[in-house]
Formats: sequence, C-alpha cells, structure tokens
Amino acid sequence: MAVHSKDLPQQINSVLDAVHTRKSSAPRPLPAVALVGFIAIFVGRYLSNKQAKAKKAEAAASKVSSEGSSSVLESLEAKVLSPKKTTRAIKHTSPETFERNRKFFPPSKVAAAGSSASSAKSSVKVGVNKEFFRQIEAIFKILIPKLHCKETFILVLHTTFLVLRTYLSVVVARLDGDIVKDLIAGNGKGFIRGLGYWFAIALPATYTNSMIRYLQSKLSIAFRTRLTRYVHDLYLNDQITYYKALNLDDRIQGVDQYITTDVAKFCDSLAGLYSNLGKPLLDTIIFNYQLMRSIGVSGMGGLFVSYVVTAFLLRMVTPAFGKLAAVEAKLEGDFRSAHTRLITNAEEVAFYNGAELEHSILTRTYKRLIRHINSIYKIRIAYNMFEDFIIKYCWSAVGLTLCALPVFFPALGGVDSVKDIANGDKVVGARTKGFITSKRLMMSLADAGGRMMYSYKEMSELAGSTLRVYNLISVLHQLQAGQYEGVDLKTANSAASSEDGSGDEKELYSLSDIRGRIEYGYEGIRFVGVPIVTPSPGNANGGEELVRGLNVDVRPGDHMLVTGPNGVGKTGFARLVSGLWPVFRGELARPNPKDIFYIPQRAYLSIGSLRDQVIYPHSHADMIKAGRTDEELMTILKHVHLAYIPDREGGWDTVKEWKDVFSGGEKQRMNMARLFYHKPKFAILDECTSAVSSDVEGLMYNHAKDVGITLITISHRPALFKYHLHLLKLTGDHGHWEFSTIGTAEERQSLEKEMASLQAKLDEVEDLKKRHAEIQKELEVGLNAGPVDGTKVQKRGLF
Repeated sequence: MAVHSKDLPQQINSVLDAVHTRKSSAPRPLPAVALVGFIAIFVGRYLSNKQAKAKKAEAAASKVSSEGSSSVLESLEAKVLSPKKTTRAIKHTSPETFERNRKFFPPSKVAAAGSSASSAKSSVKVGVNKEFFRQIEAIFKILIPKLHCKETFILVLHTTFLVLRTYLSVVVARLDGDIVKDLIAGNGKGFIRGLGYWFAIALPATYTNSMIRYLQSKLSIAFRTRLTRYVHDLYLNDQITYYKALNLDDRIQGVDQYITTDVAKFCDSLAGLYSNLGKPLLDTIIFNYQLMRSIGVSGMGGLFVSYVVTAFLLRMVTPAFGKLAAVEAKLEGDFRSAHTRLITNAEEVAFYNGAELEHSILTRTYKRLIRHINSIYKIRIAYNMFEDFIIKYCWSAVGLTLCALPVFFPALGGVDSVKDIANGDKVVGARTKGFITSKRLMMSLADAGGRMMYSYKEMSELAGSTLRVYNLISVLHQLQAGQYEGVDLKTANSAASSEDGSGDEKELYSLSDIRGRIEYGYEGIRFVGVPIVTPSPGNANGGEELVRGLNVDVRPGDHMLVTGPNGVGKTGFARLVSGLWPVFRGELARPNPKDIFYIPQRAYLSIGSLRDQVIYPHSHADMIKAGRTDEELMTILKHVHLAYIPDREGGWDTVKEWKDVFSGGEKQRMNMARLFYHKPKFAILDECTSAVSSDVEGLMYNHAKDVGITLITISHRPALFKYHLHLLKLTGDHGHWEFSTIGTAEERQSLEKEMASLQAKLDEVEDLKKRHAEIQKELEVGLNAGPVDGTKVQKRGLF
C-alpha cells in the first residue's frame, strides 16, 4: 500500500501513541514528591554528617588552643610522633603525576593576551574552537583525576537534581493545563484537587532549585581547590619554579593574577556553564518529546527550523567575547600590579615625594581598563538587542503559531490533543488544556533555547579564562622541566656578527641552549669554566656575560671573600650556586641542599611567630621533630645580640608583622640567627651585615667559623678581609677575574703600601693644625678692629 506524504505525520503520531503506554495524561505529582523526598533525605544525611565532623574538629582545635603554650607543644609533639592520631594531611601532587600530565599541556597555539611578542606566533583566535576543547580536556584531567573522587560525586548529584527539575517542569506544565481546563469547565472538585497537587509539588520544586544552586557552588569550589592545589604544587617546589616564572621567563605577566583571580573565574564559569548548558539540553530533549505529542511532527519540524536559523544568525553576529575577556583579565592584572608595586615601595616613593607621579600611573592604568570595559559594553548593546529580539519575540511568535496548529488544523495535532477529545472532554476544554500545556512547555523550551544561546556567549568568555589557565599550567610544566623560551641562535648569531663588524661569531647565551652541568654532593664548591651570565628572556642578543670562564674550588675551611664594583656579577655567583640562574657552560659542583645556606642582601621575615623567624624555613613541627628547644633558640639569639627580643615582643609565640617591628640591623642579625640554627657546612652571605656594627659583626663571623661553617662572603668592605683566607675579585673588565690568597707576599706588600700612605697623611696633621691656628688668629685680629660701616659682624671660626 502506498504511503502518502500528507499521511506521514498521522502515522508518526500513531506510533508515538503506541509507544506511550500511559492510560491517562492526567498529572501524577505524588511520585515526584516521593522521589524528591527520598533524595532530600539522602543528601541531608550526608551533609549533616559532614557538618558534624567539621564541628567536632573545630571544637578539638579550640580545646587545644585554650590549654596554653605548654600543652600546645605537647600536642604538637604528640602529633609528630604519633601519626595515627593526626588529621589527614594534604596530599601533594606526585612528580609522576606531573610527568604524566605534561604531555597534555604543550605550548598553546593561541597567543594569550598580554604575552610577549616572541610567544605570539599563531594565528589561531581565542574562541569556541578545536583548540578550546583540547585545552578544556587537558584541564579536566586535573579537575577530575579519577572516576571515584569528590568531584564525580558532586557532578552525579548535580545531574540528578537537574533531571529532577526537568521532570518537575513537565509535571507542572500538565498540572497547569488541567487546572485551567477544570476552571473553564466549571469543575470545582477537580480545580480544588489541582490546587492541592500544585502546593504539594511546590516544596520539592523549591528544594530542587536550591540544591542546584548549592551544588553548582560546591562544584566550583571543588574545581578551584583541585586546580589551586595542583598549581601550588607545580609552582612551589624544589625546582624553584616560582623564581623561574618571575625572573627567567616572560610568558606569564603577573602570576598572582593568574593563580588567584583567573583560576577562580575559570572554575565559576565552568561550573555555571555545566548547569546553564546541561539543563537546557535536557529540557530541550524532554520538552520536544512532550511538544511532539501536543503539536505533532509538523510543528516540531517548524520548531527545528527555527533552532537552526537562530543558531546560525547568533553565530554570525556574536563578537569575540573570548578575546575581550582575556584582554580584560590582563588589564585587571596590570591595575592590581600597579597598586601592589606602590604598597611594596611606599617608603621609597614617600622619600622621593613621588605621590603625584604614582597617582598618574594608577590613573592611566585604570583608564586603560575602563576604556576596554566600556568598549565591551558598547559592543553588547547591539548584540543584546538582536539576541533579545530573536529569542524573546521571534521565538514567542513561532511558539504561538505552533501551539495554534492543533486548533486550526486538528489533523496536524499530536496524540495528546486527539486523546483528550476521544476521552470525552469538551472541545473547548480540550483545546484550552492543550494550548495551556503547550504554551507552558513552549515557554520552558524557549527559556531553555535562550539559555543555550546565552551559554554560547558564556562559552566564548570561558575560552578566554581557559586560555589563561591553560597557559599558566603549560608554562609552569615547562619551567619545572627546565625548558625555557629562548631566541633563535642562528638568527641571533648572524645579527651579532653583522653588528660587530668582524666576521667572527660572538658567543651568545640563550635559555634554550643551556649546556652546563651541575653536580650535587660535592664536598665543596667548584667552578670549572663556568661563565656568570645574566639571563635575558626574550632578548634577541642573549644574556649578558658578567664573568668569563670562572675556575674556583672552595673546600671546607677555605673562607672566601667575593668583591668587586657594582654590577660585575657578585650576587650572580650566589645565584649560580643556589640554582636560581642556569649554568650555560662548564661544570658546577656543589654540596647537597641541606649542607649549604644562603643569606640574601635583602633581609626576609616570614609570616608567623617570633620562633618562626629564627627557624625559617622550618616549621614548629619540624623543630620539635628535630629535638630542638626554645632554650637553644635563646642561646642563638645571644650570639647575635638579640636576647632581649623575646621579652620585648611578648614571647616566642607572638605573631606580628615583623618587617615593620625590627630595625635594619635587627633584621640582618635575625637572618644570621637562622644560619646558626641550621648549622650548614657552607654559607653564602651577600652583604648581609652592612647595617650591623663592626664589633658585633666580628663576633658573629668568628662564631660561624667556630661552629664549622665555611663562609663565602659577598662584599666590598675591606674590614671583612681578616675573616677570610681567599679573595675572588671580579674586575668588571670584559669578564676578567682574579683569585688570590689573603696574606701572601703580594697581599702583605699591598698592605704595607697602604700603611705607608696613611702614615704620610698622619704626618701632615701637625702642619695642618699649625696653619689652622694661624688663620684663626688672623680672623680674631680683623674682628677686633671692627667694621668700617659700623655693622655688627658675628664671630665664628673657620672650622
């Protein structure tokens, strides 16, 4: 039998009617109420248990804090010595996990906003494209590392409530249609019953909406916690990635902005997108099925065409919100960095009276940010007008037209409208019920479609946040592995040769061409052909060579003084030994990290108690585990002449902003106290006693030598010569250096010459005194004679 095309909708409707096995289309809200009640009891039980555990832990912590300092020490010692009684410690990311995830984070094909010109090599735009989904997939390996984790549980629970809300929406739509039908038909009993159902379903519906918002916030926090912990483990580790990101690489400008603001914004957007996109997709599927039963296949065809046309039009007119969001985040970081810079250097700015200039800098930075934000708002005016016109008005007109199909063309109606008439309902009541149900479903469907269209804009903005977070993780992975972004050596060498004028190629040092080698565990510090080079990320001419081919071997007991003019690489010596700067050429042998200690030129005081300042970078738990006591710390403070500090500041447990409490000399002596606490085999001191009196300085140097610490001091003061055996002089003359032993014949001859020069100057003192007396006498004679014009003259000496 031939099938006519005009009979196809009726046949599809009959198939749907056969599949739909329900005997009645009347709403059944009681199962929905029971289902929501069961889920609410389960979730409430879980949350109450979790809250009870948190309150119990908080009560235990407050009990410990109220027992005094002695009980705190005992409890800390018990926690250290009995791990079974401790709370679960934070599990750091393993190096194997970093190694496994590194392959998923190659350099991005999209240049981040504000990145260096050397990194902006790709023409791929920021937006919802293949690169965006690849980046999201890579980040998800961090957010959800395994199937059985907290994030998976929250996602499943969140999805359950999203499905439940869609189901309740369908029940409410049918219930609304029945209530209006009974109202028009004058069925008072049915109307009262419908109102009862309406209030019965209100409680689970409101609970479901609240839980969706709650779980969305929990999902965002879980994502942020997982991502922040991963970034912190990657950023703060033994590879000093934090220093490399700030000083040896220019691909990330303002790391604090990335870690604090961008990660939080990304997690909030991602969690919101799942709710704002997942729920509309589910609503679209279910509501389309329900509408197909009301308006038929022909109406659904028209609805599908409206979907396609709307998506095409919005995609054509949607601006590059991803790129705009990335630029806005970068400008926000610049404005924040300007304020941070002013806070850090407030005293220096005040001395120079630079408030007016700093004010102009802040104003200029803020204006750049506001100018960009205003441009975004202007772009959104036309876009929002077009979007609202399409989604609200065009879709409403299309929805009303499709809802009217069963009224004007009953043959095109769905199975539900036909069934209502067949069940004996009045035509007006059946049409009213069908229209109200279809209208509510159509409104819900239009809302779902509108949210999907809005979600595309949110995805575009998410692409900007995703790019910044991805670039952060990618660069940190590369820096942890010792991979830097360097210059093209062939191009740089040819450019250097042409500038030099000679045909010889100049040695260039690029971070992408590190050939030096570091050996750990050596009983001393040895340089073999090692140049001291200032790293210059992004500089086409490479790093600047300060010292050429250094060859020095410092063994235990060989105290050495490094001296020379400013800017010749004295501090670079310490940075090479500590691993802050790369060894471009040659070989460097050094002790293990625990056997060497560094005291930088700028004294650093951490956040914490007075005890924490002495034992830094150890914690109080580390101190107790090592068997160290406060009495030992007091002995150390006596050696640096700071024994009065605990009584003055209120004890070891006092917590203050110590950088504002200590004077310059106290800060430097506190750093020396850390040296005596850790007692390493070697210590590199970089101008760390410049604010200390010479007598206390001598006592500290002698004590360090008495406890067996080999000192390598970076200074230009001759007063420190007597505490060292060797002298490394960096001349600054094309990287030349001189190494000598203090006390040799040459050194004695130099000292004798200096003493003879000083003696000659002392011999001239008597002659200068006689001349001073003669001048003074002549002045007194002139004053006694009096002025010619009768004015008074103040008597004063020449000196």
